[in-house]
Amino acid sequence: MKVGVLSMNTDEDPIPPMDFARLVEDSGIESIFVPDHSHVPVGSAVPTDLKGSYGGQEEEREARFAASPGGLPREYYRNYEQLTTLTAIAAVTSTLKVGTGICLVVQRDPLYLAKQVATLDHFSGGRFIFGVGAGASWNREELENHGVNLKTRNALMLERIEAIKAIWANDRAEYHGEQVDFNPVFSWPKPITQPYPQILMGGMGPTVLDRALSHADGWFPGHTDDAAFDGLGDRFTELRERAAAAGKSTEINLNFGQLGFVDKYVELGVDRVVFKLPSPVSEDELRKFIHEVGKIAQQADDSSLAPSRV
Repeated sequence: MKVGVLSMNTDEDPIPPMDFARLVEDSGIESIFVPDHSHVPVGSAVPTDLKGSYGGQEEEREARFAASPGGLPREYYRNYEQLTTLTAIAAVTSTLKVGTGICLVVQRDPLYLAKQVATLDHFSGGRFIFGVGAGASWNREELENHGVNLKTRNALMLERIEAIKAIWANDRAEYHGEQVDFNPVFSWPKPITQPYPQILMGGMGPTVLDRALSHADGWFPGHTDDAAFDGLGDRFTELRERAAAAGKSTEINLNFGQLGFVDKYVELGVDRVVFKLPSPVSEDELRKFIHEVGKIAQQADDSSLAPSRV
């Protein structure tokens, strides 16, 4: 089982991103992921029934909202830009994989995104992992500010992924879809990872496995509490069986992992778990957390956390 961490990547974190990345790499952790929010519309709020998904005890969850300028946890308002951060992290590390957890493809122009991802793949020496998603329904206002229709966002994401792959694969690239359309273009660099960096499909909806199989190399659902395990094992089995029938390989990844569920992740046969950093947190608490995740990563390297297959 590969082990990573998810940082909310804010300008208020107790350790600056580049220093933090070196700490993560030195701890033997495989990867670091950061989220993607261009802004938070005033008035945005997490629905009450989703507040429990933030993990931790009730008082810990409430503390995350108490210092917020609005209806979301404070760290959602203070993110550094995702791809810029990952490029900087890649420049100061040598083995650490860097990933988007996730990239809101529907909010980014595909012509620019193809070039940005290929550039990051070059600068990282092929260490980039491309987690993708279409955005959650609670995040409607942010999506709409980018001109995204909530009802057609999944179709838009898939077309943009197809267009990006076409740019990467062809010297003269063109794409003609219902929502993405451009005539032949030249665009370099092409990714050094062939045929392209690993793509992980985020989401938990009823059709996400279709998208993971058709447009990605693995599934990247979120996990935060006991309730999130309901049905996951069955969906993992379904994904693996469908991938095998199609003659392709696929990876099971979990985002927002929690330290208390490591045995369950192993039981479910997870290929990679990305542990969510606690927030708010002091520097000492953050270093302690990374130490604990590093021990899990070491166990994984020693094969004592080898994935089973449910």
